[in-house]
Amino acid sequence: GPLGSDEGVVKEIPITHHVKEGYEKADPAQFELLKVLGQGSFGKVFLVRKKTGPDAGQLYAMKVLKKASLKVRDRVRTKMERDILVEVNHPFIVKLHYAFQTEGKLYLILDFLRGGDVFTRLSKEVLFTEEDVKFYLAELALALDHLHQLGIVYRDLKPENILLDEIGHIKLTDFGLSKESVDQEKKAYEFCGTVEYMAPEVVNRRGHSQSADWWSYGVLMFEMLTGTLPFQGKDRNETMNMILKAKLGMPQFLSAEAQSLLRMLFKRNPANRLGSEGVEEIKRHLFFANIDWDKLYKREVQPPFKP
Repeated sequence: GPLGSDEGVVKEIPITHHVKEGYEKADPAQFELLKVLGQGSFGKVFLVRKKTGPDAGQLYAMKVLKKASLKVRDRVRTKMERDILVEVNHPFIVKLHYAFQTEGKLYLILDFLRGGDVFTRLSKEVLFTEEDVKFYLAELALALDHLHQLGIVYRDLKPENILLDEIGHIKLTDFGLSKESVDQEKKAYEFCGTVEYMAPEVVNRRGHSQSADWWSYGVLMFEMLTGTLPFQGKDRNETMNMILKAKLGMPQFLSAEAQSLLRMLFKRNPANRLGSEGVEEIKRHLFFANIDWDKLYKREVQPPFKP
């Protein structure tokens, strides 16, 4: 696989601290709290300003996790999120700048994205054109591939996890549900996330690998192009049933290329799904024919919306 000799090795990085290159070790006193940005199931996110050091005055998002309230599984998950973020360095993925802990709390200092959750709002209010969707999906494909090459399966790709930076490029966030070092033998059997975006093999707990992310990518594409979800019942069970069995209603107003890509992403057998052999299959699809992937990676392609 893409992991080479590291295949199947879960890197255990103890949570000590992580520092930006050339910066001093951080602690809570170095950050001024400005406001609460959000409250998750096991912690809060604050907007903070760095008070000292070469990046004094810089705004960051600070995720504070109470260790006491972290159940063991959450603790593993948070440690995983931190390890993943430390390893990840990509133009379309949120950057971790500092990580440190005190007696009772764990702190992750991340990019503060002014564009924030615009993407979710846009996807509810605006029906994107195919050109817009193509731009976001292309950036997203590069981000997902980067995670896959690190042996990370995202599993819970949905609009809320896609932020926009101030220029309008995407930033993938929230790796709490990712699974490190997943190879075909050690598939992740855990069942979590938002059911509407789940691949059939996640729903029926058959175990899943990177391929599951490309199904969710298809759901996202469908939603952005049509304003509706491809498989949605009146409750969780019905939705799960539809994901496993229902025929996909393909809107005819979509271009032939878009329909073709969606059909290839919605293959119930993960081995037949586009992307199962790697991102190149996706990049070569006709839907992306006019994308210059090098320019895109260098952030030289103009985003459709500026937050």
